[in-house]
Amino acid sequence: MRYDLAIIGAGPAGLSAALNAKIRNKSVIIFGKDSPKLTKTESIKNYLGFGDIRGSELNQRFKDSLKDYEINFSEERVQTVYAMGDYHALMLKSGEMVEALAVIVATGIELTKDLVGEEEYFAKGISYCATCDAALYKGKEVVLIGYNEESVEEANFIAEIVGKLSFVNMYKEDINLDPAINLIEGEVPLGFRGDNRAEVLEFKSGKKIKADGFFIIKDSSKAQRMVPSVKIKDNHIEVDSHMATNIAGLFAAGDVTGSPYQIMRAVGQGQIASLEAVRYITKIKSK
Repeated sequence: MRYDLAIIGAGPAGLSAALNAKIRNKSVIIFGKDSPKLTKTESIKNYLGFGDIRGSELNQRFKDSLKDYEINFSEERVQTVYAMGDYHALMLKSGEMVEALAVIVATGIELTKDLVGEEEYFAKGISYCATCDAALYKGKEVVLIGYNEESVEEANFIAEIVGKLSFVNMYKEDINLDPAINLIEGEVPLGFRGDNRAEVLEFKSGKKIKADGFFIIKDSSKAQRMVPSVKIKDNHIEVDSHMATNIAGLFAAGDVTGSPYQIMRAVGQGQIASLEAVRYITKIKSK
């Protein structure tokens, strides 16, 4: 299916972008869930017009602003964004492809620090989508490092495909894991070693585990992994004053573009990115 605008991220920047695009009669889809950074904040005192407000309440107010508009929401993870000339193709975790004339990246920032060798061995034995790549390791030995509920679901799924699966639990206690999976708890992963690809995962304790492939499942990944050709500066997506990136039709807004990491800044940038995306969409449609 093709939309005018796809927004990756359902935080303040993404919701602001969706509202402004929809007001201008563009078809919009948002990928993402409520921002944990916002919903878990107990008190916000500097959001103009609201005084002291809980983050969860402000988030609900944001979402209420969209209730009267036809906007598609999806919690499915966007794995990769491909620039296809006059449109963009978004590869989802399920393998489905969604097309959009313009895209706004509003994913926030990745707070989990990379493991040693994670960047070096990305796509060389390390993957961020078990559902996508599990078939590559049919009958082989695999390690999954899990940081969230999704990682538990992924582990239970791929355990039926791979030969042996070890799950490094970085999520919480008492997870509902298939008993056939080798559960590793109380260990802190440090990084990967190998020649041309990741072969060994090393832990802080000195423990090592060898495998044919490794999966890292966490809440988000670096923007350049999702959009391989996007220009990065100081670990953030580089944008101009119009929130445009180096890729035509691709915009970014919010924390993913750099500090200060403030809600009002994200909302404002979401609006700017949306207005510029709408202008771009109109231009493409008029060709």
